[in-house]
Amino acid sequence: MVKKINEAEFSEVKNSKLAVVDFNATWCGPCKMLGPVLEEASEELSGKADFFAVDVDDNQSLAVKYKIQSIPAIVIFKNGEPVDRQIGFIPKAPLIDFINKSVS
Repeated sequence: MVKKINEAEFSEVKNSKLAVVDFNATWCGPCKMLGPVLEEASEELSGKADFFAVDVDDNQSLAVKYKIQSIPAIVIFKNGEPVDRQIGFIPKAPLIDFINKSVS
């Protein structure tokens, strides 16, 4: 499950061993396409990573802090620190490969 969070709840990402954060916006077409793909990936990788979604329009300070300039942007956080990112839509298989690179 991908949990929608705001700035006040971002500590959940910081406290997660491995977090996948989707920075998106409701008006963004590729973001809407990525949503169901992330849901499927979150089910397949259950127990390996926590999945979150952040609306950049509602949480602009987070977008600025993590230098989100294009969306959708998927940022991998390991022990609270960003370690990798993917910009734009990505199909499920490459998305899972991208996340698995950070699991080990």
